[in-house]
Amino acid sequence: MTRPCASCGKEMDESAAYCPACGKATATPADEPPQGAPGSVPAGLQNNLAGALSYLWITAIVFLLIEPYNRDRFVRFHAFQALFHGLAWIVGNIVLTLLPFIGWSLLPLWSLLMFVLAIIAAVKAYQNESWQIPVVGPFAQKQV
Repeated sequence: MTRPCASCGKEMDESAAYCPACGKATATPADEPPQGAPGSVPAGLQNNLAGALSYLWITAIVFLLIEPYNRDRFVRFHAFQALFHGLAWIVGNIVLTLLPFIGWSLLPLWSLLMFVLAIIAAVKAYQNESWQIPVVGPFAQKQV
């Protein structure tokens, strides 16, 4: 039985320790990790994508509950920041709704500001940056 060399791709005997074409040492099948084992291609989302998806709020809760994301400081920071940002957004909406006329006129601007902050934070998370949203960012940093 033959298998391809990992270095040059030429066919060689399955039990060969060195490739006859390029001379490089080959890994025996016993040395190779099985599919899905630690050390093979990682399953799941990369940290930057998980951090960006945290700003959908429900996914922030999911990432704080499941492994390996709940142990990753980068993902935890963005998940907590997204939750605190969402909470601030809701509280701001309630306060502005209770204020007649002035609050009602500022409510669209508040919602636009909070939406833009969430988009900026998600983009920064996707770029592997730990950008802090003003006011809620330090609270998220303390939770990590």
